[in-house]
Amino acid sequence: MFLVAGLGNPGEEYALTPHNLGFLVVERLASRYEIRISRRDSQALIGVGEVDGHRVMLAEPQTYMNLSGNALEPLVAKHEIELDHLMVVYDELDLPWGTLKIKSKGSAAGHNGMKSVIAKLGTSEIIRVRLGIHPGHPLASGKDFLLSPMGRSQRKELDEFIDFGADAVRSIIAEGVEKAMTKYNRRAPGLNTEEA
Repeated sequence: MFLVAGLGNPGEEYALTPHNLGFLVVERLASRYEIRISRRDSQALIGVGEVDGHRVMLAEPQTYMNLSGNALEPLVAKHEIELDHLMVVYDELDLPWGTLKIKSKGSAAGHNGMKSVIAKLGTSEIIRVRLGIHPGHPLASGKDFLLSPMGRSQRKELDEFIDFGADAVRSIIAEGVEKAMTKYNRRAPGLNTEEA
């Protein structure tokens, strides 16, 4: 079984912040494949179903971003998820808005949610789908930007970007990580190339 974990913060006030793109991509997959993310398990909300003939668990850790590993570590252990079947989807301030980057291993690159996951699982060989959120202009405070509602231009392009992220996850599941990297490591099509 694949485990696709979107990282984010629970609660209505965070729903449309850049830091919750991981949740939004997982929710898009859930709606596409009619999977209900409603069951509580290991400090996460989960739903199980099929994506292109593969059994998949979708998960949203409810621990808040910086403690994401506290939810994922027991989920992986309890459901005996092989690490090459674990995928973590999250926002990345180091990448420009609308850019997607799949990696099969590497450091957390300063992302606290991913740091927590790597620390708890004891390995950095985890497939991750990184969703670029940098708006293309200097930020007074990265933290404020992450936790504030998205700007109008970003909201306008959000749907296409989330679709692109969901397509990338489906591709990893159906075709493997190498093929997915070749197809999806780029800017989402249809997004404005000017500053977000």
